[in-house]
Amino acid sequence: MTVTEALNKRTSIRAYLPTAVAKGTLLEILAAAERTPSWANSQPWEVFVATGATLERIRGGYAENYAGAVKASVDVERPTQWTESCQNRTKQLYPDMVRDCGDDVGKFGELNNSMFNAPAVIYLCVDRLLAHWALWDIGAYSQSVMLAAQERGLSTIPAITLVSYPDIVRRELKIPDNLRIALGVAVGYADTSNGINNFHSARDDLSSVVRFFE
Repeated sequence: MTVTEALNKRTSIRAYLPTAVAKGTLLEILAAAERTPSWANSQPWEVFVATGATLERIRGGYAENYAGAVKASVDVERPTQWTESCQNRTKQLYPDMVRDCGDDVGKFGELNNSMFNAPAVIYLCVDRLLAHWALWDIGAYSQSVMLAAQERGLSTIPAITLVSYPDIVRRELKIPDNLRIALGVAVGYADTSNGINNFHSARDDLSSVVRFFE
């Protein structure tokens, strides 16, 4: 599989089979992602992987918080506003999901709240001492993870809901307080029978986002 093929085939999968991902496969993915470039070769990412009983405890803690209407509290600052172009793309998300998924779009909330039933979640952390630029490195690292997973026949989704309750994740994975839990990436085998996975988000025409000068 070429890099371009992996980029074109990768899509955010929202429903997974219960099939476990082998630890060796996860280690291969993370070893490949170590080649990600970073500012001054700082390599600021610190990685924690939740699987098995540990992930089920995190999932259960999230379920209790959702049931109790506990407000989410993420470690990374949310944007206070969006540009008009970002707002337009975001508004189109749900209509496009209805178009692609039909009645199965109704499963989105439940799957979102259950961490998509993924058998593994990779949590990417960064030291609180580091500036926001380190988050660019984390983003680049997450893309490396997702492309390496795609090459190995695995599906992924990066989602803020995976880090909605950092106190639970921190407790179960023994993440020290000096680390900010920046992002979660769910990894597993796609449940192709679930219609929610028929969704493929649209991309703008290249001419609308690229300015080329000669």
